[in-house]
Amino acid sequence: MQPYKDLIEARIEAWCKRLPTQQLYAPMAYLLKLPAKRVRPIAALMACELFGGKAEDALDEALGIELFHNFTLMHDDIMDASPLRRGDPTVHVKWNVNTAILSGDALLVKSFELMGRDAAVRALFNRYALEVCEGQQHDMDFERRTDVTATEYMEMIRLKTAVLLSCALQVGALIAGASDGDRQRIGRFGEQLGLAFQLRDDLLDAFGDPMETGKQRGGDLRAGKKTWLLIRGLEHERADGTSVLSDQIALAPAQRDVHRMGEAMERLGARSDAEAEVSALECSAFEALDSIGVNDERKAALHALATTLMGRRS
Repeated sequence: MQPYKDLIEARIEAWCKRLPTQQLYAPMAYLLKLPAKRVRPIAALMACELFGGKAEDALDEALGIELFHNFTLMHDDIMDASPLRRGDPTVHVKWNVNTAILSGDALLVKSFELMGRDAAVRALFNRYALEVCEGQQHDMDFERRTDVTATEYMEMIRLKTAVLLSCALQVGALIAGASDGDRQRIGRFGEQLGLAFQLRDDLLDAFGDPMETGKQRGGDLRAGKKTWLLIRGLEHERADGTSVLSDQIALAPAQRDVHRMGEAMERLGARSDAEAEVSALECSAFEALDSIGVNDERKAALHALATTLMGRRS
């Protein structure tokens, strides 16, 4: 995985060096240079090689996907009022909200600049980029609702998180000339892996070590986000006749005891339920990857990427 990450990091470094010096662009370079796994651009390069292309053939598009991802992070942090991103101040905290909004907008434009070489790639990217925005709207809507179901939540994270990983893999496949069937199969792999990734992220938010995650523990719970964990916990709580979670959700965000909420979800079995769901999604992802008619040796890099994501702690 490291050679792909090195390619991406070098491309990002070169791209940042060419940015104008005005304040509009400084937050872009700041956010892009924070420690990151680069999962999506790495996946694009791997998919391109899987189907017989060269990683370098997809480097611009991989960067475009990473720029778009960082645009969403910059704006999501504003909407979530997040003080930290990967252990460092978020852009709106380091600068201000207006600068973060404008810089994010410019970053979005820059991402589209890199996706315009091929009409099919551009159309695919446009479709999934819009779906990511739809997912974020659903996420915000859920904060004001008390009746969100687990099914609705899964669709929201499919749009907000999973489809961009699917898109990255499909872009790499398209550039390499993969068949429509194989492109759809690699997209399915990415979507299922992306769903597992987000559910694992929910688990890390509630139970992870802040020193490893770089984020406040229970930030989603404090913000009132209806995560799969919380939805399942509330379902168990209603059946159990207790009210710790519902009582905490009724409080203002600053008054919520996220440690107590985590303990309740663990006691109710919501944590073990989420871990089982993650495992099922990961198995589904591997089934999709294994169904692609390419020899196993060429699939090894993507298998390794998936295995790394499954064991992540941050």
